[in-house]
Amino acid sequence: MQAVVLRGNQDGYQLAIDQSADFEAVKTGLRELLDNLSADAEATVKISFDVLTGDRLLSADQNRQLEAIVSEYAGFSIHKITANVMTIEEAFYLKEQDNVHLLTQTIRNGQRVEMKGDVLFLGTINEGGNLTTSGNLYLLGDVMGVVHAGAPSFEDKLIIGDLHQAQQVRIGEQINIIEADQLAADHKTVAYVNDLHTVTYGHLHELKEINPKLYHQIGGQVDGKVDSNYVW
Repeated sequence: MQAVVLRGNQDGYQLAIDQSADFEAVKTGLRELLDNLSADAEATVKISFDVLTGDRLLSADQNRQLEAIVSEYAGFSIHKITANVMTIEEAFYLKEQDNVHLLTQTIRNGQRVEMKGDVLFLGTINEGGNLTTSGNLYLLGDVMGVVHAGAPSFEDKLIIGDLHQAQQVRIGEQINIIEADQLAADHKTVAYVNDLHTVTYGHLHELKEINPKLYHQIGGQVDGKVDSNYVW
């Protein structure tokens, strides 16, 4: 079997690497394949490859070596390198992302609490305090400080809760400074990033339109109803 095989599909071109091949053979096979392609391709054609390594996880240095080889050929580039396996660190990270963490502490002025995954917050965030997580934020406590969901750059996340006293609401890279009387005192306020990439606000009964994926994830029961994971 060849160490590197070219495939094409509706999404573009793929370079499939034989997961049992020696890495030096992979590099040699890649050069031979690119030599043939560059001889046949028109000078104006730009091709970006997805590299598939199967059940073989390449090191960062091996990835760089493949990228360096492809970069030697004008018009060719690597879009991404993907494998069917992941590192132990990645597995633990994804497992943590799946959890809903319960947090009940008081976050004081100047204090920053960072979490991963979805967070159900029952404590108090004083003015100058900061609660940040990579997932969604469900606030049943008092918020006078800064809340940040989707850190650092996940704009599909939501913040649900009473935000009328908050200093700032952040989702991904978007920031909104809460002005006086901007929001009503309502624990069913939903903060989200709209199509214009700005933080905007809706109500929990609009969740199906705001974020259908989350709506179905919690069983389609909101606005005072209870499901197995959340209470509003």
